[in-house]
Amino acid sequence: MLGIVTAGIAPGLALLSYFYLKDQYGSEPFSIVFKTFIAGALLVFPIMFIQYVLDAENVLQGRLFEPYLAIGFLEEFFKWFILYYTVFQHVSFDEPYDGIVYGASVSLGFASVENIFYLFANGLEYAIGRALLPVSSHALFGVIMGYYMGKGKFSEGSSHKWLILSLLVPFLLHGSYNYILLTLEDWLVLMIPFMIFLWYLGLKKVKKARKLSDQHFENNLIIEKTFISGK
Repeated sequence: MLGIVTAGIAPGLALLSYFYLKDQYGSEPFSIVFKTFIAGALLVFPIMFIQYVLDAENVLQGRLFEPYLAIGFLEEFFKWFILYYTVFQHVSFDEPYDGIVYGASVSLGFASVENIFYLFANGLEYAIGRALLPVSSHALFGVIMGYYMGKGKFSEGSSHKWLILSLLVPFLLHGSYNYILLTLEDWLVLMIPFMIFLWYLGLKKVKKARKLSDQHFENNLIIEKTFISGK
């Protein structure tokens, strides 16, 4: 049992540590990151129940509805909801890159519990494959969601466009991942290039978020110097 729990949670913690440690302007409070991770973990239970009901009642089933709506949209919406209503307005969310950390945290909390359940049901031999596909894909969906959340919070003008993209883009990517996995017979042929693209996109968003944080702190420094000299 301990081996399954360890194998289930280790990939998520490793990926979260990677994105957490890349925050160059001071790491986020561990307590807030931990709470976000736990919130994501707890999301598994209501989502599993809703998906069970949808399946039992034959609602949103089919080649497109199930991968995109019953799984992709449902999971990404709940993660987005947690991020927006618990972290977006929090004082600790004080630079664009923070969205990456919190987005990865809530997604990896969800992915870790989901992974533990899967390994309990199917065996420890699936641990490596689960780490490479579902866990890492959830992490990257969260990174992309967090990137657009950070853009929304710190961009001038209306944040609505970025907040919509913070849900829309991960939903479409998650749905496409599910579509490849659930509906294609030779799914691995397309999954490999899809995961390469997903990693490329996710790491590109990380790089952009760090540049936005650089600009954010430079602007704050200019404002602070102007204020001091004005006195």
